[in-house]
Amino acid sequence: MAKKPAKKTSRRPVQQAPRSRPHSPAGITLLDKKPTINDVARLANVSKKTVSRVINESPFVREETRKRVAEIIEKLGFSPDPQARGLAFRRSFLMGLIYDNPNAPYVINIQEGALSALRKKGYELVVHPCDRTSPDFLGDIRHLVSRQKLDGVVLLPPVSENPALATLLKSLGCPYVRVLSAALDDLENVVLSMDRESAAEVAEHLAKLGHTRIAMIVGPATYRSAHERLVGFSNALAERNLALSPQYVVEGQYTFESGAACAELLLSRSPKPTAIFAGNDETAAGVYRTAYLRGLKIPDDLTVIGFDDSPLASRLCPSLTTMRQPIRDMGRLAAEKLMAKIARAEGPPPVASMMFPHLVVRESSGRPKD
Repeated sequence: MAKKPAKKTSRRPVQQAPRSRPHSPAGITLLDKKPTINDVARLANVSKKTVSRVINESPFVREETRKRVAEIIEKLGFSPDPQARGLAFRRSFLMGLIYDNPNAPYVINIQEGALSALRKKGYELVVHPCDRTSPDFLGDIRHLVSRQKLDGVVLLPPVSENPALATLLKSLGCPYVRVLSAALDDLENVVLSMDRESAAEVAEHLAKLGHTRIAMIVGPATYRSAHERLVGFSNALAERNLALSPQYVVEGQYTFESGAACAELLLSRSPKPTAIFAGNDETAAGVYRTAYLRGLKIPDDLTVIGFDDSPLASRLCPSLTTMRQPIRDMGRLAAEKLMAKIARAEGPPPVASMMFPHLVVRESSGRPKD
């Protein structure tokens, strides 16, 4: 028996109550679409240029206006579109961080410091490790700057110590800031770490403890910081009538492995040193390993001093006396100086930045037995 066709029923569309736009507590109507800089300017009763100046923390905005615009930006949840912002300012809002450094904690801390400053003004960071010994080194950097359309770059040692690279960046019209241990450029282009003065403070500390057989594991000869620390350390010892004997000076690579190998050489000397100043904390950790394998106690048999005050320093047992280098602050200052150079027309000219480390005395410091 054939089935009867089902009757068609008409359904009325469900009527939905019209949705009203939500309102902010301050009475500002929130937008259904993504807010634009025009919306911010209209609600704040200012020009787009003023909104841009507030976003970029220009000093040429009255405080009352700045607060009003900032409040509306927060209420609307407005964030600048990177592409549109780049077209408006003829910038990419990208900064480069160029390095060839085996010390990963150092690079990471610089990066974090730089980002803390850059992101406040809408910049992002392009991190570029490189090989400074490559014959294509300069060509690689030229390609990076043009391909990424970088607004500027921060250079870390030892790349920052290359005068040819600075000359190249000038020819490309690319602003730069060099993190250095010595003033190798105009002061507006550098952040100085003052390594020579820091090493002198280590020498003073060891002399006060009564050490006379003092050794040093210097960094690689290709690093200016290694030279600055050696000169500062040896000169400060000489001022206290102490000599840094050539047999107690060996070259490391700022790595754990080189620290262990260099400590093996130094502790094989006769008489062996009672204190070792390591090139950095990673090197000092290598010294700890060799001392342990030789049955030496730190600091009873050997005082060990590091450099940087990385997180590793306080985690070693015993905790490591080390020169605290404000690495994050160096990265932040380098980024701030770079942005100031780019926006020079809207602010005061950048000034030199000098970062002074200081010695953090922990458990690895002790008086010599003999």
